[in-house]
Amino acid sequence: MNRYALTDAQREFHESVRRFVDTRIAPLAARIDASDEFPAALFAEMGELGYLGAPYPPEYGGAGADAVMVALLLEEVSRASGAVGSSLNAHISLASSVLYRHGSEAQRQRYLTRLTSGEVLGAFGLTEPGGGSDAAACRTRAERAGDHYVITGSKIFNTNGPVAGIFVITARTSDAPGSRGVSAFVLERGAPGFTVGAPDRKHGVHGSPTATLYFDGVRVPATNLIGREGEGFRQFAETLDRGRINVAALALGIGQAALDAAVAYARQREQFGRPIAAFQGVQWPLAEAATELEAARLLILNAARMADAEMPLKKEAAMAKFFAAEAALRACGSAVEIFGGHGYMREFPVERYLRDARMCQIGEGTSQIQRLIIARELLGRY
Repeated sequence: MNRYALTDAQREFHESVRRFVDTRIAPLAARIDASDEFPAALFAEMGELGYLGAPYPPEYGGAGADAVMVALLLEEVSRASGAVGSSLNAHISLASSVLYRHGSEAQRQRYLTRLTSGEVLGAFGLTEPGGGSDAAACRTRAERAGDHYVITGSKIFNTNGPVAGIFVITARTSDAPGSRGVSAFVLERGAPGFTVGAPDRKHGVHGSPTATLYFDGVRVPATNLIGREGEGFRQFAETLDRGRINVAALALGIGQAALDAAVAYARQREQFGRPIAAFQGVQWPLAEAATELEAARLLILNAARMADAEMPLKKEAAMAKFFAAEAALRACGSAVEIFGGHGYMREFPVERYLRDARMCQIGEGTSQIQRLIIARELLGRY
């Protein structure tokens, strides 16, 4: 039965992704987490399969997948490895998306085609040391100097920073208040004055590297400005709106993996002479997790279909991201409790799921920010 009214193309894509995930990613997931090393070979394979350019048209080297397909891709990949899902999401939903939706044709041909092929990975630089949720508080500056801009500042928490070749960042080009003076630029690794810090040591998503980017008088051609001056914050905000659907799918995949593991464990683990699945104290949290994850899936599919229809989706994307992240974290917490002492041990996967799920509450807007977005869409600004 086609439970989610997927098209034939969507079902076939989903099945092919699941086969790849089960045979190539799942067997390596624990090793990726333990080593905290970026799985470059896996990303090369995903590039060959078209996953690194999934949402983009064939004329830019993409696979032409719709938003529903991309959400299914990220859910399945993250079901095996939240780290692989996190790096894949940053590549296709953030860096590549800004270039596709807001870049010039020359920028798409020069940069986007290299991202979609997997020749290089992309990173997205928005957050700064002095501002997390206050993304408009941009202090990195880009001063016009003839036919170049000179960029000075830094960006933190950049997923793929240590391994990316193309970076899309924001910088302030004027002193206009708030976000109005913020512009977007594309630049490449190796530009003089541009350095990437050591990989951050994180609580979870080990194997998805993040780092601080430093810009010390980096000269970039004026042609690397994306759109016009002052449009950068709007471009990034629109990118994040659509990207939140995929973070929600990432969270759903992690939560589903935790639920599947907990169900399997409850069926085989015996206490007091019978499987623990027979106890109501185990049944109820599983029922709650299954219900919440199913609700998250429907929110994600709804938002993805709105994206495919080019409908306004700020509220719906925030709802999907908020609910899926919270549901995934609860599902992972319940799974650890059902596993008992084993759930706290690295030999079992559920503690990894719990660590990875926490990132989904924070990345691309915290749960508090999602509540604020939803409330503002309902009520207006107060």
